[in-house]
Amino acid sequence: MRPDHRLLAAAGLAALLAACSSEPSPAAPATGNQRATAVFAGGCFWCTESDFDKMPGVLSTVSGYTGGTTRNPTYEQVSAGNTGHIEAVRVTYDPARTSYAELALRFMRTIDPLDSGGSFCDRGYQYRSAIFVANAREKSIAEAAKARTAQQLKKPVATLVLPASTFTPAEDYHQDYYKKNPIRYKFYRTNCGRDARLAEVWGGK
Repeated sequence: MRPDHRLLAAAGLAALLAACSSEPSPAAPATGNQRATAVFAGGCFWCTESDFDKMPGVLSTVSGYTGGTTRNPTYEQVSAGNTGHIEAVRVTYDPARTSYAELALRFMRTIDPLDSGGSFCDRGYQYRSAIFVANAREKSIAEAAKARTAQQLKKPVATLVLPASTFTPAEDYHQDYYKKNPIRYKFYRTNCGRDARLAEVWGGK
């Protein structure tokens, strides 16, 4: 008998809501030196890094490449689409101030989750949106975030959920690009149509 996909989506959503409610909110004070990491891909890693740095509870971000087979890939190799890697960001966060579930939901609001061909003006698999999960719990939360997003937008979500693999930091000049080159970054982000598309997809949702 085929499973009822509506029931599966509901179960995933329940898992997501439980994860959000069982972990401290971003307003909770930090305790000790707790740290956890997560890897998300939202197209251009300059933009993904910038968006995550604004989220409560995020301690640091690193732009890089993951998911492919080429060892120590370069930006030129990845951007050409020859390595199987995706541009991604490794997020270090304080679990006393935010949770993996909250990060996943906020991440969805910073991407076009309906795009299966890339992200905004950057096209190709290397610019797909994705959540890289390290264990069964993260996979359940990521799938629940997708289900909730599909429910909100009333459309299929194309964001990938993939197993975590080796993460290779990008070249130094890519790190904190939006801080080091604010004018060039703003020009790129505007001309890529990222924020205009986000407004179109998400509106006031």
